[in-house]
Amino acid sequence: MSPTTHASVTTTVHPDGIAEVVVDNPPVNALPVAGWFALASALDAAGADESVRVVVLRAEGRGFNAGVDIKEMQHTAGFTALLGANRGCFAAFKAVYECPVPVVTAVNGFCLGGGIGLVGNSDVIVASDDATFGLPEVDRGALGAATHLSRMVPQHRMRAMVYTSATATAQELHAYGSVHSVVPREQLREAAFAVATQIAAKDPTVIRAAKASLNGIDLWDVNRSYRFEQGFTFELNLTGVADRIRDEFAGTDKAARPGSEG
Repeated sequence: MSPTTHASVTTTVHPDGIAEVVVDNPPVNALPVAGWFALASALDAAGADESVRVVVLRAEGRGFNAGVDIKEMQHTAGFTALLGANRGCFAAFKAVYECPVPVVTAVNGFCLGGGIGLVGNSDVIVASDDATFGLPEVDRGALGAATHLSRMVPQHRMRAMVYTSATATAQELHAYGSVHSVVPREQLREAAFAVATQIAAKDPTVIRAAKASLNGIDLWDVNRSYRFEQGFTFELNLTGVADRIRDEFAGTDKAARPGSEG
């Protein structure tokens, strides 16, 4: 099937039932609000397609995902972009988790912030040998996706990573058992498709039932848990500290921002 494209997200459904969803938003795959919703829509559409047996989610460029586009947020008047980013991330993470078929994520380079939400909610993780995973949210005046990081690293490692913004390597996550395999970057797509091909060869009705059953016995409600985290991000914005930190990160002159009276 020919590829379908929406914003920075492209979907190709291959004859064997593998839907390949590719994110490509240079320079670092930090997604704007529209990009997060486009990704959610692509995943929803793939899962609704009865010919699809498994999804491979991957990215082009320097890294898998660098989270939200903070510059868009700081150059938009009011809280429109902030609310959009929170809702868009929630929708995209939810779309991965609730996709009726398994989602295999192929992680290259850096996986930060929102990228953790996508990968942590996926079913199988394949990573390149240069991949790193982290939540620099406290350095951006935000919180969130600790829910998903908790699915990838042990509890105390997760807490240390949140407090310090430290990263973990693909090799470390492989040792934890959360990353299925680690391969050279040039072999990443092939490795992800190898796993996906194994899944696609199974009876699709059984695989869809297996995905639903595994979600049903999950230890916690990832959607509710992540939404709880987002509430603290809103609190940080009300205090003003989050806005100041984002301005520093984005190099934004607050007086020159849209809607500013300065």
